[in-house]
Amino acid sequence: MIKPLNWKIGFEIELLAPRGASRQDLADAIARKFGGYSKRCFYLQSEPSAVPGKPVFENLVLGFDVYTAAHQFVVKCVDDLTIRHDLDRGAEGREGWYRILSDDVRFLRLIMARCDPAADKHSVLAPIAELFKTRLRVENGIVRVADIMSSPIALVAPLPGERERPCELITPPIEAQHFSRLKELLDTATELGFSVPHEAAIHMHFDAERLCNTEVFCRLIQVLQKYHTQIRNAVGTNINCVRLGKLPNWLFKVTKKKEFKNLNWADAREYLADRGLSKYCDFNIMNFVYQVPGKSTFEVRLFPGSLDAREVVENAHQFETILNWCVNASKGNRLPANLTVFLNSEDKLINSSHGNAVRWFNKRF
Repeated sequence: MIKPLNWKIGFEIELLAPRGASRQDLADAIARKFGGYSKRCFYLQSEPSAVPGKPVFENLVLGFDVYTAAHQFVVKCVDDLTIRHDLDRGAEGREGWYRILSDDVRFLRLIMARCDPAADKHSVLAPIAELFKTRLRVENGIVRVADIMSSPIALVAPLPGERERPCELITPPIEAQHFSRLKELLDTATELGFSVPHEAAIHMHFDAERLCNTEVFCRLIQVLQKYHTQIRNAVGTNINCVRLGKLPNWLFKVTKKKEFKNLNWADAREYLADRGLSKYCDFNIMNFVYQVPGKSTFEVRLFPGSLDAREVVENAHQFETILNWCVNASKGNRLPANLTVFLNSEDKLINSSHGNAVRWFNKRF
């Protein structure tokens, strides 16, 4: 019996299609189970860059949105550029697949707003060329668009070998029946022969509404600092996963200061936003600090990849316990040295999933 989760959570689960298949196959299979349909979409992906002065490289990849027959969104199936180990990079790119690149993320957002992801690579940027009163140019299989002064705007390039195989399942925020909804998605992937990639991780986006309070936020950072290594060991963080790491030391110091704790949330958020946070760490606080539209979440990025919905939900229970403590603890509550003691401390857990969290930890140790 899986105890229900009581927190709104969005899940990002990295999978890999068997050779010869693609994320479109999974999107179509999920759509059939819901009696619905899948629709090609653009998805903005970033990757660290080695170019001086440009820390992140942005591009648009092809994904698929899945809907029910009643046009309700089910899940998004997209590429994840960190998945590389299991791919044959020398393989020929799949016909009809491409990616769009630009040196300005604002152009990519414009393309998402004006261009049709169902279009082929030779015509997809035609609306942008028309907007800038120029023509598309094709050279060595690459389609380019520039402005009237020949300043580059964007280009369409063939997809590198087997880049159609990675599939990150991105769910909408789930408020109830988390286990059954995830099981339906992951069972479908298993039936098609999808596997867990070498670098796989699962990211969980916990709704941050209850965390947008300076006192609660400081407790959260305190917990993450104290139990970081123990949490990593307990969940079995994938050592091959990239874009992980510790929160900055200055954040731990600041959230212990009385002056910061006394700030209202708007002022605290403004202070934090000015310090240059990064999402590439085990715990991403950027979304609710920067108030990202439609994504005010606390993202936990250190969970290992899995096709087991039960394991995914058990990990979510563990963090629900931690977040509930942060929200409900009284002033002056001190943290025990050990995570096991923390999870077992009745006076520190006003939480419906307490028993489940304790069983989760004991099972792993």
